[in-house]
Amino acid sequence: MAPHRQTALHRGRRRIPALTAAALLLAALPALGSGPAAHAAGDGTPAGAAATDSNRTGPATTGGNRTGPATADGNLTKNPGFEAGLAGWTCSGGSGAAVASPVHTGSGALKAVPAGADNARCAQTVAVRPGSSYTLSAWVQGSYVYLGADGTGTTDVSTWTPSAGSWQQLTTTFTTGPATTSVTVYTHGWYGQPAYFADDITLTGPGGGDPGDPVPGAPGGLRTGAVTASSVALSWDAVPGATGYNVYRDGTKVLSAEAASATVTGLAPSTSYRFEVSATNAAGESPKSAAVTATTSPGGGDPGPGPSVPKHAVTGYWQNFNNGATVQKISDVQSQYDIIAVAFADATATPGAVDFRLDPALNYTEAQFKADIAAKRAAGKSVVISIGGERGTVTVNDASSAAHFADSVYALMREYGFDGVDIDLENGLNPTYMTQALRALSAKAGSGLVITMAPQTIDMQSTSAGYFRTALNIKDILTVVNMQYYNSGSMNGCDGKVYAQGSVDFLTALACIQLEGGLDPSQVGLGLPASPRAAGSGYVSPSVVNSALDCLAKGTSCGSFKPSRTYPGIRGAMTWSTNWDAANGSSWSGAIGPHVHGLP
Repeated sequence: MAPHRQTALHRGRRRIPALTAAALLLAALPALGSGPAAHAAGDGTPAGAAATDSNRTGPATTGGNRTGPATADGNLTKNPGFEAGLAGWTCSGGSGAAVASPVHTGSGALKAVPAGADNARCAQTVAVRPGSSYTLSAWVQGSYVYLGADGTGTTDVSTWTPSAGSWQQLTTTFTTGPATTSVTVYTHGWYGQPAYFADDITLTGPGGGDPGDPVPGAPGGLRTGAVTASSVALSWDAVPGATGYNVYRDGTKVLSAEAASATVTGLAPSTSYRFEVSATNAAGESPKSAAVTATTSPGGGDPGPGPSVPKHAVTGYWQNFNNGATVQKISDVQSQYDIIAVAFADATATPGAVDFRLDPALNYTEAQFKADIAAKRAAGKSVVISIGGERGTVTVNDASSAAHFADSVYALMREYGFDGVDIDLENGLNPTYMTQALRALSAKAGSGLVITMAPQTIDMQSTSAGYFRTALNIKDILTVVNMQYYNSGSMNGCDGKVYAQGSVDFLTALACIQLEGGLDPSQVGLGLPASPRAAGSGYVSPSVVNSALDCLAKGTSCGSFKPSRTYPGIRGAMTWSTNWDAANGSSWSGAIGPHVHGLP
């Protein structure tokens, strides 16, 4: 497949509003998906701005059956215009109320008042049909007003406007997953901001059953399928009214599935396991099924591990394109980098599958590229293929695409000699199926597999966020999460205080969330730009990075925030990119590399 042209740098979509009281708490994450953030163009120009569907000039969306039940062919929401008060809607913290003015149409509208720790989210669960397309819209007034849908079974969506002085329309679309029968639509404001208003909230598309259906019954017919040294395939009878299933191994929930089948991976050879399954929907979770047992087969041969990642490591992205930074071959990558992430693999026509081809503009032969990777590995370095980037369109949203992902990444590992994979998806991440994909890849590649991740700050504010959930799901095989501490608005630290990017406190207080949220210190790295031109915002001098590492590892050189304990095993640091580092005289790796490698 032709290489993906990266005219803008690395990643990014939307920029988080840099509020003085921008407290990004747990409640915000389901609404924001992977979050409004932005990366930068190669010349340092911001790559994205807030995705607003405001100032529309078309006619207002009709209210459908405004106070009665929704119809299959009209608006699926109940009480979309709030003429019946808050009937059908639930607002967080008692933040919402129906008002008579201002209204967009009819006699009512929603008024919701955010607080310092509450974004005034008002939501309704709506019945839908699997594998169907929907359009969600609402008319809003206020500052930082959001509209979105959760539980779509594919990629949850949201849109927002930073300022609507008069009625403006927000609109977004989504497609439901193959087993999705209900979604939650919502609107919310922003922490510490004034009240916002919403009216005429509409969801159009095929209608489903009643979202108030009872809790489903326990699944029957649980049975085992293919068994390997590290995995057991399971299937069961579909349960009417279920929107998903939970799989339990020896009494502990290990994964969720949308269809009536799943493969449990990461198991030990020649070991007996007991499995149970429950069914779920918006009303709750069923009792567990009757248990089945399976014994994994004896372990087989490993394809052979690559070099082990050192205790303290530096990660750098290598650009397979020319965006104004120094053009490098893999052999040119500075010696301080322990993990080299080749950016990026491209999506193919097969859902979930990826491919990689060198950009012809680099004048780099495939034979030399492979030889250079082999030489780096012989020198003790790890080279991984990065999936995603700013314009990447790889999606892993079901069992089939998860299998395609694992198969194609493993094929690239064998073809080019990559040691593993870096997950840098910018367009949403499904934790259930990305977990399944990475575990399947681990089963193929063996214990030497290197898995790195590069989420944005918003993605790691809570363990309920998709990236954080994925990282915890694969903690036993995860190498390091190098969160991007740049192109970000102000964020909450683990002490609940708000910190602005560009300081030691921003790095240490946000890293603390990961360190205290379940990741091992060896799985946490600090991701920073290599030069001011490498990102739209957030560049700090190498001395700030080193101070943050010392604060976390040794309790020294801290700013106003000092962690309650030290983390001497912290993995290290990451940069975008080795090319921008070279363009800046390799000053980033020259200062940070020796410091990382000298940590206790």
